[in-house]
Amino acid sequence: MKRVAITTLGCKTNQFESAAIAESVSNKGFEIVPFSEVADIYIINTCTVTGKSDSESRRLIGRARRRNAAAKIVVTGCYAQLAFEEIRKLPGVSLVLGNNEKGEIAELLGKIEGEQKILVTDILQERHSKGLRLETFTERTRAFLQVQNGCESFCSYCIVPYVRGKNRSVEPDDAIGGILSFTEKGFKEVVLTGIHLGMYGMDLNPPVNLLDLLCAIEKRTDITRLRLGSLEPAEVTDPLVDFLAGSNIICPHFHIPLQSGNDQVLARMNRGYTTQFYKNVIDKLHSLVPDACLGTDIIAGFPGESEHEFETTCQFLESLPLAYFHVFPFSPRQQTPAATMGGQVKGQVVKERAKILRDLSDRKKEKYYKSFEGRELRVLVQSRESEDGYMGLSRNYIPVRIIGTNNSVNSEVNVRVRKAGKSSVSGDLTD
Repeated sequence: MKRVAITTLGCKTNQFESAAIAESVSNKGFEIVPFSEVADIYIINTCTVTGKSDSESRRLIGRARRRNAAAKIVVTGCYAQLAFEEIRKLPGVSLVLGNNEKGEIAELLGKIEGEQKILVTDILQERHSKGLRLETFTERTRAFLQVQNGCESFCSYCIVPYVRGKNRSVEPDDAIGGILSFTEKGFKEVVLTGIHLGMYGMDLNPPVNLLDLLCAIEKRTDITRLRLGSLEPAEVTDPLVDFLAGSNIICPHFHIPLQSGNDQVLARMNRGYTTQFYKNVIDKLHSLVPDACLGTDIIAGFPGESEHEFETTCQFLESLPLAYFHVFPFSPRQQTPAATMGGQVKGQVVKERAKILRDLSDRKKEKYYKSFEGRELRVLVQSRESEDGYMGLSRNYIPVRIIGTNNSVNSEVNVRVRKAGKSSVSGDLTD
C-alpha cells in the first residue's frame, strides 16, 4: 500500500477540497499519512492570495523532496492554476493540476510514471461546479461543506477570479444531502464555505440565494450548529440579517471583509461600497445579535495609501464592534490592476502598518473575550488537553478551555467563563 501525505494552504474551501481528496485517495487503497512523515506521494494544495503564499508553497515542495527524494510530488490549487509553468521547473514535481482537475487526483495517482504531467485547463471557461464528494472528515466534531466556487468581483488587488473562475453553485438538494450525510455521521457543526458564498445560487436555473438555502437547511435537516464562511458587505441584506438573528442553528459568528477603512482606498480597490455602508451592516448585525463575533479582513499598504488614509482606517476599525481582523500586507499579484498602480508603498512601511493593525486586532479580541467573564457559553467539546481539561469552541467562535472531567468529545456543553486571556477563555462546566 503506497503512502500519501497531503498538506493544505489557504482558505476553508481549500481545506474542504483537501479533505475530499484524502477521502477519494483512501478509497482507492492508498494509506494517508501526516505530511511530516516519509511518503511515496506528496500532495500540496496551494494558495496564491499573497506572495508569501507562493513562497510557502515552494518551500513545502522542497520539504517533500528532502523527506523522500524518490517520492512523487503532486501540486494543485490556486498557485498551480496561476503559475504551472513556474512550478513545472521545480525539482521533484511529477504532476501539476489546476483547480478544475482536483477531483481527478485519485484516478491519476496510480498512473504517475517517469514523465512529468501538467493538467491545467482555463478555469474562466468553466460554468458548472463539479461538487467534490465528501463522506468523512478529518476533524471529529466540525466539517466543511463547499456549496459555491468562483468569484466575479474582480477587486483590483485580487487574483482569485483568475484562479477560481466564475460563480458556480452546488444544487440545493446536493447541499442538503451533504448536511444530512454529516449529521448521520455524528457531526455537530458544519461550516458552509465558498469563494464568494454570498453569491450562492445566482447562477442556478431557476436562481436561488443564500437565504433560500439556509431556510431549507433549517427546515430539512437536524444539524445543531451551522457556521457561515465569509460574506461580502453588499450581500448581508436586511432579510438575511433578520434570519440570522432569529435562527436557532446559525452560529453568531460573521466574517465581513472590509479591506480598508478609507473611502478613497476602497474606490481604488474596486470594492463597490463605502465605509458608511459597511458601518450600517456591522451596526445592524451587532444590534440584532449583540454577542456575535464579528470579524473582518484588512489590507495594509495598498498602493497610494497615504499616512492619513491609514490613520483613517485605524480610527474606523477602532470605532466598530469588531472582535478580530485578518491582516494582509499588500502583495502585488500578476494580472491584477493593483500590481501596476502608482504609489506602491515601501515594504518596511507595509510591514509596520500591518503590525499596528494586528496589535489593534489583538486588543479588540481580548476586550471581546473579557466581555464574557462571568457569563455562560454553549461550547462544542473538540479535544482533551489534560486529565481535567478539554478544549472546545463556542458558538460565537471563542476557543474555550473547559475545566471539569465530565466531558466527552463532540458533545455540546454549557461553560461559565472564569477568565479571559488573549487567545482563549477558560471556565467551569455547568451542565
